[in-house]
Amino acid sequence: MTEAMMREAATPEAMTASVRRESPPSMIERMTLILDAFNGPTARLTLEDVARRTRLPRSTAHRILDQLVRQRWLAHHSFGYGLGQRALGLGGQDGGHGKIREAAAPLLHELQITTGLIAHLAVLDGAEVFYLDKLGGRLAASVPSRVGGRAPAHCTALGKAMLAWLEPEQVDALLGENISRFTSRTIGELGTLHQELHRIRQRRGLAFERGESFPGIACVAAAIRSAEGPVAGISLVGDVRTPLENVAPLVVTAARETAQILFPGSAPGTGRPRGRRVAPRHGDESSWSPETMNRLLAVDGRGDWM
Repeated sequence: MTEAMMREAATPEAMTASVRRESPPSMIERMTLILDAFNGPTARLTLEDVARRTRLPRSTAHRILDQLVRQRWLAHHSFGYGLGQRALGLGGQDGGHGKIREAAAPLLHELQITTGLIAHLAVLDGAEVFYLDKLGGRLAASVPSRVGGRAPAHCTALGKAMLAWLEPEQVDALLGENISRFTSRTIGELGTLHQELHRIRQRRGLAFERGESFPGIACVAAAIRSAEGPVAGISLVGDVRTPLENVAPLVVTAARETAQILFPGSAPGTGRPRGRRVAPRHGDESSWSPETMNRLLAVDGRGDWM
């Protein structure tokens, strides 16, 4: 380095610029880095994931994560961090969504790990489903849904699974006279939709969708129900080649167990208090045989979900 260059590097302006370049990001910048790490399709990140994505020291990331959890920007579960009430636009009034997410979180995690498919949790909000959770790792990028996002209820398995347990008049009031088509397979008439909802009830609440919302995507879902009706829905998503009939009993079981966590003492799968008269059951969903599944799917008659 020449003497002139050394003199220039020693000026107050140069030294200030050097300090500015080397100084760590501010707290707000670090919090933003961490929140931005959750912008992708993966709804759950471990501490190591966050530190790697943000390039922050592990101790720093852990300290800021704790602060974000306390302020409800993030939620902390046993297997990772996820977006919290504030990040989902729910503020302090989450309508019970926080309890639903907490109850379903371990079951969603188990579903995703067991099947390798993408697991969703959503609630019905008017004529749309509102996604509370999404687990799927790298595969999640192939499905255009996101935590805090919405989709039309009538063309998603999640939406149909919840609509099936409403009164027909409620469905009409929510959807209106005209329902839009998004693909050639979308149900575009209320009468046809009511027929589909009837078939879902006949299938013990199993709802299927293949290419109705997006071409090439298939989904199976079941509603989480209370005594008053559906409170949320759980689904598994894959491509159109996915044999959804093989994983359908797992979805129903996850929905039923979530309902039991949310409504202790209720009859399995219904959210109804034990002792209340309910429709006869035709065997335990967890022990469905291939023959049972074939009979359930045969009630459709048309096999549209295929």
